[in-house]
Amino acid sequence: MLTVLGIGMDRHVLSLLQLFVSVVCGGLQKPVHNCNESFVIESLPDCGYLFEMLMMNVDSSQWCNLTKVIMYYETLSNCAEHTARSGNCFWPNNLAERFIIGIHAKYFSNCTSDTVIWEDPPDDILTALILIPVFLTAAMISLVVWCSKGGDIFG
Repeated sequence: MLTVLGIGMDRHVLSLLQLFVSVVCGGLQKPVHNCNESFVIESLPDCGYLFEMLMMNVDSSQWCNLTKVIMYYETLSNCAEHTARSGNCFWPNNLAERFIIGIHAKYFSNCTSDTVIWEDPPDDILTALILIPVFLTAAMISLVVWCSKGGDIFG
């Protein structure tokens, strides 16, 4: 027997009470509306136009420079999200994804490089990367030789 507010209650009665409360509270929730895809499809180009106008502020040779375009890209993303939510659609969704992929194809398709360009580090870093292992190896060899001759490190 379970006690709720000092009243003895059977386990089945408690389960029924929980079910009743969840049904009543569930009925008070805002109903889910269908996604208005036509609104989203008609409105997303406005976000693209806004992004295009903002990207005119950036030289096309700088489109791959993230620091130059990140604010405009955030504006595009916020606009697309607002449009999707205004159409009672989830974010992200397939419509917005296809739209953003189109934007990427137009503005950022040349930003990836197929070949990796390897460069040497600066000379001071390269010198340290070479000399540290050499000195550590020499020190370890000296320590091993010294210990093998009967020297005791710890006194």
